[in-house]
Amino acid sequence: MAEAYIVSAVRTAGGRRNGKLKDWHPADLGGAVVDALLERSGADPALIDDLILGCVGQVGEQSQNVARNVVLSSNLPETVAGVSVDRQCGSSQQALHFAAQAVLAGSADAVIAGGVESMSRVPMGLPSVLPAEQGFGVSRGVRMAARYPGVKFSQFDGAEMIAAKHELTREVLDAFGLESHRRAAAATRAGRFREEILALKVEGPDGVESHETDEGVRYDASLEAMAQVKLLKEGGRLTAATSSQICDGASAVLVVNEAGLKALGRPPLARIHHMSVFGGDPVIMLEAPIEATRRALSRAGLGLKDIDLYEVNEAFASIPLAWRKALDADPEKLNVNGGAIALGHPLGASGTKLMATMINELGRRGGRYGLQTMCEGGGMANVTIIERL
Repeated sequence: MAEAYIVSAVRTAGGRRNGKLKDWHPADLGGAVVDALLERSGADPALIDDLILGCVGQVGEQSQNVARNVVLSSNLPETVAGVSVDRQCGSSQQALHFAAQAVLAGSADAVIAGGVESMSRVPMGLPSVLPAEQGFGVSRGVRMAARYPGVKFSQFDGAEMIAAKHELTREVLDAFGLESHRRAAAATRAGRFREEILALKVEGPDGVESHETDEGVRYDASLEAMAQVKLLKEGGRLTAATSSQICDGASAVLVVNEAGLKALGRPPLARIHHMSVFGGDPVIMLEAPIEATRRALSRAGLGLKDIDLYEVNEAFASIPLAWRKALDADPEKLNVNGGAIALGHPLGASGTKLMATMINELGRRGGRYGLQTMCEGGGMANVTIIERL
């Protein structure tokens, strides 16, 4: 039976908006991660059949098939084509699924899957806002408007709807946000991200320095400070302190089959046990990971008790909290090193970023199975279950 393996995973440390990674062009950022992946895995660049890259803001510096531009900004040969994927926040998780499907089918033996997002240089929403402002229309056509008359599709509104539906108070959300920072700070201090992070040269106040620590972690976070943060909307429950941080970053994993493993000559880190995607209500939008997880576990023949670690993207605190509550999940297995509230959410890069973290943490703990899911714009969710080897 064919299998898909992950043999190496790498990410940049997150950069805050207009922070340490602001001067890195996204194609160069992606190219640096690809080169690090090749170096760490020992893979001959000629072994790579394709690069599948997630990116949400595919405009400006991230336009014209940013994946191909990453190939041409790396040590990969020109024979590697490259294709860009947009499944919103799950873009690089979907890139991983596509890569796994390719090697399982035997149409490729070694594929790099990853993502890049420079939210400093390509602000969130720019692919929609810029054309609309120039008179080139909007994404919703007549038929979609007729199906959802008068509906405003908003992730912010969806996150608030989920908080209300699952009875998550402002205090509960704040406490989760604080825990994200505390866990991320503890992981950083203990060096738990060191193996997965590629250090990059950046311009600092005193000259060139190495960027190798996630920039968004607040080591002095407190409930008192979080309670002072203004609500995102009047009468709501969420604040900027319980939402994912805008972030610059890139990440990638190398996916191979048995032939790829043989050519590479090294053992894998993990086997992809299950992968699926699910579409839910596009209005509440961000609740899809709950049903997606139920369906994935059923198809995989596993129960949540069989999973050693869960990574549920912290787009907003209400998402992993609702997921945890609905599935009666163990809080001590959920986002154990913090999540996007503390570490940042570089949109198209977050999928393989979380995968790099989960693989490394499973190795440290000697765990077997890890499950990753995230909410996605339009009411979708990917689920990936891996088995550490």
